[in-house]
Amino acid sequence: MQLTKYAHACVALHKDGRTIVLDPGTFTPEARTAVAQADAVLITHEHFDHLDEELLREHPGVPVYGPAAVRAKLGERVTVLAPGDEREIAGFTVTAHGGRHAPIHGDIPIVDNVGLLIDGTVYHPGDSYHAPDRPVGMLLLPTSGPWTKLGEAADFVRAVKPERVLQIHELMLSELGQASTAAILGEQGLTGRAIERLAPGATVEL
Repeated sequence: MQLTKYAHACVALHKDGRTIVLDPGTFTPEARTAVAQADAVLITHEHFDHLDEELLREHPGVPVYGPAAVRAKLGERVTVLAPGDEREIAGFTVTAHGGRHAPIHGDIPIVDNVGLLIDGTVYHPGDSYHAPDRPVGMLLLPTSGPWTKLGEAADFVRAVKPERVLQIHELMLSELGQASTAAILGEQGLTGRAIERLAPGATVEL
């Protein structure tokens, strides 16, 4: 399996000639290209930086999977994913975890959010620090946003105990901020694990 990192929260996974795309949102300039190549699109939650509704409406033939709120926005083409679900999607095994977005503030409603574990290897938590109850090869670690906190991010990595960590959800940090965050959370920092950083469009083997 290969992983392509796009800007912010969007990644694509490739295996056996098939591709799934996770969280193509409005903060991701490459989302249009990613979705055009996708056999399926998976959405962790309804926020616009993870879900570009207009873009997905331009590709009505691409199946979409996500929480009930995504189905409410895009209609019956969406297959609902709830915590505890396991599905075969475009040749990948997907399990859903967690259930709720991390709190931002008491005045802001908390929406549904499913963390997605792909083929028992790659875990995309969406906007959550929920640790799945099973091993993770590659953890996609959110590092910026109104809900994020470095101490909680460190505890999240410690709880998951992944083999590898890749920084995502990074666009609210400057280049200096991204490097500093990776250092604080990284191998010589709070987690003892290197924080990998990929330029948008870069692909790695898993």
